[in-house]
Amino acid sequence: MKKIYGFTLGCLGMAAALSGCTPQLTTNVPNVIRVENVDAGQQGRIFINSNETVEVTPDMAEIVYGIRTEDTDASACQQKNTETLNKVLAFLKDQGFEEKSIKTTGFSLDPRYDWSGNRQQLIGYEMNTQVTVTDVPIDQVGGLLSRTVESGANEIQSVIYFSSTYDEAYQEALQKAVELAKGKAQALALASGQELGKVVKVEEYNDSQSGRYTGSGISRNTKSMAQESAGVMDVAEMGVMPGQMKVTANISVEFEIYEKQ
Repeated sequence: MKKIYGFTLGCLGMAAALSGCTPQLTTNVPNVIRVENVDAGQQGRIFINSNETVEVTPDMAEIVYGIRTEDTDASACQQKNTETLNKVLAFLKDQGFEEKSIKTTGFSLDPRYDWSGNRQQLIGYEMNTQVTVTDVPIDQVGGLLSRTVESGANEIQSVIYFSSTYDEAYQEALQKAVELAKGKAQALALASGQELGKVVKVEEYNDSQSGRYTGSGISRNTKSMAQESAGVMDVAEMGVMPGQMKVTANISVEFEIYEKQ
């Protein structure tokens, strides 16, 4: 009885990480091959798991600022926070950011206690407000972080980088993954004396969008920023190096195979 062979091939994925290298394409090598016999009366298949990674340089950022105020009176504490918040918002608008790119998130007003001795004593209040600004061009991040301190923000809680061309890069990775799968299937078919047929099915895996954003590791608390603004550190020289981010596509492709005539 003639036999038609089906193959299953798995590929090792590359871990997502930042790199300072020139944009490049990352390929993978197979780690599993399984051969199964199929009766001659049935259609043969080759199943390929493939992934490709395209590296892009982030060109945009999202910054989350914190505004913290303290006072012995709750109303005065809130008033101070509101005044500082308004200054920060006005500064961001003066820098050309539209209202849709600025939002306040997370308001809290909490009592402060002195726990020394054998009793709890109320000594004042603390209010915290978060301000998030999005769509910040990379070349403006360093200066914006520095100058916003002068307008009143006393915390930088996070800076997140992203690429405005992520979708295009992901589509490129998908195309490259399909090309890689086809090349592997062609090689396996020829090596087994078969002819490669048409694509029967393509499946996409793990498009969770988790790779769309990457953290910078930049943060400043109230104490360190107060020292910076006092001249201990020249915040005007705060450097921003986004590196590169990896955009990965994972797919599975099923091909027909035929016995050579």
